[in-house]
Amino acid sequence: MPIFYGKAALIEFLNSVKTLNSTIGFVPTMGALHQGHLSLMQQSLAENNNTVVSIFVNPTQFNNAEDLEKYPRTLDKDTQKIADLNSDIIIYAPSIEDIYEGKIASQDFDFDGLENQMEGKFRPGHFNGVGTIVKKLFEIVSPTNAYFGQKDFQQLQIVKKMVLKNNLAVNIIGCEIFREANGLAMSSRNERLSAPEREKAAIIYQTLLEAKEKFKTQSCAEVKNWVNQVFKSNPIFDLEYFEIADEETLISCNEKSKDKNYRAFIAVFVNNIRLIDTISLK
Repeated sequence: MPIFYGKAALIEFLNSVKTLNSTIGFVPTMGALHQGHLSLMQQSLAENNNTVVSIFVNPTQFNNAEDLEKYPRTLDKDTQKIADLNSDIIIYAPSIEDIYEGKIASQDFDFDGLENQMEGKFRPGHFNGVGTIVKKLFEIVSPTNAYFGQKDFQQLQIVKKMVLKNNLAVNIIGCEIFREANGLAMSSRNERLSAPEREKAAIIYQTLLEAKEKFKTQSCAEVKNWVNQVFKSNPIFDLEYFEIADEETLISCNEKSKDKNYRAFIAVFVNNIRLIDTISLK
């Protein structure tokens, strides 16, 4: 299985396997791989001649130093999981120096306001960090298609906007959320939860499902108030936000419009571990 720790060697290898009509699928990750990541790789394998997976915990997208420090780093386990899936997958596991070349800083992006909603409100600078690393990785890998999970739906929309505004020749593909048996959205952060916390966290998706039903007959404000009450009555959780927003602009819903597709977004802390989820309200 090809593993590269430096971009120069990776670029040289990719140039050697490219043909005129071949395609490269790319799955960027921060490691601590779970079945959700593997499902993205499976889709890429099915749709491309070559698949590249990056494993890199990107410092510029963390606004919380403790979160960056505690983020799980399991490179050996990750490479084994990838090898078990398909030994032809190309792994890029760079160092911070290889990516940032001595200047660990984010580029400033204009995402037409997408960055100011939800995650952007609570994680200052986060999406500049995301845009910076994704753009750098795209420039290194030169993928035909890149695969992102819809759990980070705001990130998905921001990556699409970044690609559009920078005229990058890559097709962005959003993939379905992969869930644990109890409905909890799969996340690398789930590994930090205790078994009881992980089980109780099923309430996040259960609440989203019920909010979707309520949205059929109730106003945005009524649904938001109900969700707030749900988490107030469950003190193990600290609700950071619950938002109903237009899928395209991510602007909050005040009054429903038949011309818009809405989505619910949620961020919850469980014992200082931050979990997010989302659901279409179609």
